[in-house]
This record gives sequence, C-alpha cells and structure tokens, in this order.
Amino acid sequence: MGMEKVKKGGVVGRPRAFDPDQALEAALGVFKNKGYEGASLSDLTEAMGINRPSLYAAFGNKEELFRKALARYSAGPTSGVVCAMNGPTARYAAERLLHAAVEAAGCPDYRGCLTVVGALSCSEDGAMVQQELCAQRLGIQDALRDRFLKGQADGDLSPSADADALARFIATVHFGLSVQAASGATPENLRKVVETAFEAWPA
Repeated sequence: MGMEKVKKGGVVGRPRAFDPDQALEAALGVFKNKGYEGASLSDLTEAMGINRPSLYAAFGNKEELFRKALARYSAGPTSGVVCAMNGPTARYAAERLLHAAVEAAGCPDYRGCLTVVGALSCSEDGAMVQQELCAQRLGIQDALRDRFLKGQADGDLSPSADADALARFIATVHFGLSVQAASGATPENLRKVVETAFEAWPA
C-alpha cells in the first residue's frame, strides 16, 4: 500500500503532505495584503502550497480560513492589548497600546492591522467577516474605556475626564496609525503622531 495507512475495514488515506501552521501563516499573509474579499482562493492556495480540496479539508471554506487566520493574528500583534491594559496607570495603558502599534508598523512586511484593513468594505458575502472585525475593534475600545474608568477609581486619571470619549479617541489614533503605516508613514512619523495625541491627555 506504499505510504497509505491501512486499518481494519480498508484504506484510510495518505497523511497530509503540508504543515498546517505554515499554510495558515501563508494565508494570513495573503489576507493582510489583500483583505478578505481581495484574496481569491487561487491566491490562497498558491501561497499555502496546497490545492482547494486540501484547503477545504484542513481549514473549511474561505470564511472559516479567515477566522483561523484572524485567531492566529490575534495571538500575535494584537495580544499586546491585554498587556497594555494591565499597565500600572491609565496613561501607561494608552501609551503602551499606541507604541505597540508603532513597533508593529516597523516590521518589514507590515501591511496594516488586519482588524482594520481586513474588511472595511465588503459585499454581502463578506458581511459576517466585516461584523466580526468591527466587533474586535469595538472590543479594544471597550477595554480602553474600562481601563480609564479603573484609572479614575484609582486616582491616576482625572475624574472630570470622559472615559468613553477618551477611549474612542485613543482607539481612533490606534487604528489610524495602522492606516498611516499602510500608506507609507515611517515609525518616526508615527511616533510624532503619538506624541501629539498625548498633548490632549486630560490634566
């Protein structure tokens, strides 16, 4: 039977001839470069080095593949959100979040934050993906608001500050850094944006 595995009842089939982790990383690169709708199945299978049946068998359809790639991405660059929110003060949390975005933008293959560029504009076929990415962005904003409310309770953020508005502002800068980086802004350009943003920090 060669390389085929045999069990009682017949041939089970050949083992996978590709590394799922490497294939998923390749798919993530395609989604980061082209977005959800811009990435065709041909783009994905070519980058992953597999055919369509193998893609469907290992990862499901395109939407399921994107979700798996997004989970992988969230365990990387965006995992810094949790670390930032655990910082000692509200300002530290906001600064760490924005500086982490600047650091990510300095990577040679950076094409923007996947939660921003992944599906800003989609047809009905991509509506569920768009909603999921929107929920992730709102989740970061909510985490900021909660951290700022804690800062007010702890006494390191002015009680007169509008925690919700401040969270929206920092989240807007955070995601805007990604758009600027994808448009060619350098890390130094982005650091100056962060410095300017904190000139508006509540006294």
